[in-house]
Amino acid sequence: MNAQPIAAQPETAPSAASGCPVVHAPASAASISAAHHGYSPFAMTDPFPAYAALRENEPVMFDAEIGYYVVSRYEDIKATFDNWQVFSSENAQAPVRARGAAATKIMNDGGFTAYSGLSARIPPEHTRMRAIVQKEFTPRRYKKLEPTIRENTSRLLHQMLAHADARGDFLKDVAVDIPTITILGLLGVGAEMVSTYKKWSDSRAAMTWGDLSDEEQIPHAHNLVDYWTECLRLVANAHEQLAAGENGDNLVFDLVQAQSTGSEISDHEIASVCYSLLFAGHETTTTLISNTIRELLTHPAEWQKLIDDPSRIPAAIDETLRFSPSIVGWRRKALVDTEIGGVPIAAGSNILLLMGSANRDPGTFDEPETFDINRVNARNHLSFGFGIHYCLGNLLAKMQDKIVVEETLKAAPGLRLVDADNIVFGNNLSFRAPTSVPVTWGDQK
Repeated sequence: MNAQPIAAQPETAPSAASGCPVVHAPASAASISAAHHGYSPFAMTDPFPAYAALRENEPVMFDAEIGYYVVSRYEDIKATFDNWQVFSSENAQAPVRARGAAATKIMNDGGFTAYSGLSARIPPEHTRMRAIVQKEFTPRRYKKLEPTIRENTSRLLHQMLAHADARGDFLKDVAVDIPTITILGLLGVGAEMVSTYKKWSDSRAAMTWGDLSDEEQIPHAHNLVDYWTECLRLVANAHEQLAAGENGDNLVFDLVQAQSTGSEISDHEIASVCYSLLFAGHETTTTLISNTIRELLTHPAEWQKLIDDPSRIPAAIDETLRFSPSIVGWRRKALVDTEIGGVPIAAGSNILLLMGSANRDPGTFDEPETFDINRVNARNHLSFGFGIHYCLGNLLAKMQDKIVVEETLKAAPGLRLVDADNIVFGNNLSFRAPTSVPVTWGDQK
């Protein structure tokens, strides 16, 4: 393992002025980084050339702009994920940029006390909660959701294909609504709330992983107060249903019912699970669906392989998760003085693990810059993390993506991208999501 405690190091991480620890020159870390590899923490349209340069030249480097050690090689990232005793997840949901005074007041006055569902919790709390929540993510529940997912997918596809100009945006026309409706249904919320929850979700992404000014934070702070208030309402409503002898038949109700029969989980923890799932359960799946369709259409020979043999769809999804994941970076915090890849890391240091880089590490994947649905080890990607925090909803995300690809192959095998080279991705530290996926069909050129 490359991530182990070492002898005591200085108690604080390097300041922004101290520079990259593996470069001994008077220039700042930011200027060194720009000159060496062009890595820009929030730029997501095409970060992969910078990732390759990082792996080659500075696989563990301190980035002064964000104050994080940035780790880019597969084995280092996997070892760090797996060593939760040394590398804590407690900063995984912390705002990258500190909240301004105005946003802080709005959230405090609004009673915002949301915390991570699972991803930022550490054992033994994480172990206790995950054991309870995981019981509700069952094959029976997924199987029950599948017909609705398929029906919604077919409906949205045919609505898009009815456009008179034979043009659409696969992201907005299909990919946004499918996982949002699914996760809302899982939590007992009607589909009429899709746009509201999407607004709240966008605000959470911006406030936690974005690079906002104090002024830009203000509307998002209001949205997060509303978001948290709704999560508390869902829990209160489940208690009322249980007291009335009703069967809620949704995840929130099941967790409240588990609590009533002795499971050790509080109302605040259930609300926090809702807060996390309402975001993670659709945001990253929307991006996975969008990226799967986008990559397959960008590589028409791979799309044709699925037309010829739809049984290869799961392999195509795993290759998309490797090649173009929804999450390209996730955070950890060093609890003790340690090292990663031979670079000393002081206790208290923040660490950014670039899974998007690990997934293209030539030490693990042959010809990693090639999108190949025949790849035999694509499932070794780190896009769902690794270790005790491995993504709980990974099977639900992949099931929805599989259904969308199946239905698209049936309804629109001739689908094509429009201006693929100019698709852009929103600025963010962790999430690589396209802002649109323009498509056409029929005889349209």
